[in-house]
Amino acid sequence: MITVHRLLLPLGLALLTACAQKPTSVTLQQSQQSRCPMTLHGGQQLILTLPSNPTTGFRWVLRDAAPGVLQSLGPEVYSNPEDAGLVGSAGQSTWRFQARQAGEGRLLLTYQRPWETGVAPAKTFDCAVRVK
Repeated sequence: MITVHRLLLPLGLALLTACAQKPTSVTLQQSQQSRCPMTLHGGQQLILTLPSNPTTGFRWVLRDAAPGVLQSLGPEVYSNPEDAGLVGSAGQSTWRFQARQAGEGRLLLTYQRPWETGVAPAKTFDCAVRVK
């Protein structure tokens, strides 16, 4: 019986430690823009997913990627649901960033047809980002 009690203490401490750690990534979608301003900790990843349908000519254009505080982890990745089965159906565009250093920046994207100059964007995603 004493052996079981000796194992419970280290196991309990390990579980508490796991619960206290900061999440390694934060996911943000257009419907969650109310979570902005977004606060991240150094090293955390920010995964931004926005609805997109490039078959209509509209694209998300990254206007400001908070270069002082965020580092891009690659280009935009577009995907559409495999079960949609419809040509031209909408999908989503995803960007991945990593919190690089403490400070503040702005993540700004516009949804527009790149060749239409002087036309207001159909949608805008604007989020202030703070890194601690």
